Amino acid sequence: MTVNKALTELVKRGLIERRRKSGSYVTFPHVQSAVMEIHDVKLEVQSLGLEYSFQLDERNIRKAESRDAGRLDLPPSARLIEITCRHFAGGRPFCFEERLISLAAVPEAETELFETSAPGSWLLGKVPWSTAEHRIRAVGAGRGAAQALAISSGAACLVIERRTWSGRAPVTHVRLTYPGDRHELVAQFAPSPLG
Repeated sequence: MTVNKALTELVKRGLIERRRKSGSYVTFPHVQSAVMEIHDVKLEVQSLGLEYSFQLDERNIRKAESRDAGRLDLPPSARLIEITCRHFAGGRPFCFEERLISLAAVPEAETELFETSAPGSWLLGKVPWSTAEHRIRAVGAGRGAAQALAISSGAACLVIERRTWSGRAPVTHVRLTYPGDRHELVAQFAPSPLG
């Protein structure tokens, strides 16, 4: 009975598989990864039961520069939109957004003023994305983010940076800065099925 319980526990952990009339075999290790979705900040706020609003702070159309290379892989002659805005939850700053949008990938963004819809919400409804990359880190708030979020300079913040592509074309890069005491990431995942 003890051996059977041990083998059952090893099966639950995915370390062995049992084959009827054949025996128990060690399985190949499975790689686990937590997959993040692209969330709409408006829906995040509303899921907390708070009133959502946003404010566009800046919107500029310009050519890509060398400083953009690490954010959005575009040739120097490419045109893009640079946006900064703030999202509010219950009237309180919730998130500071800094975004680049490639006009080659999303030409209709050139005439969109983002007065009634935040850039992230608008893009999710307009552009099908095929690949995304997330980078998550903790930082001390810089002067601009601290001012936008009404927090002290150097206060703990959570930064989510995301790049998205449609096929091979880069679409957008966004840096979302959240006050550390007002945001958390929750991911649910399970072991991959055997076989």
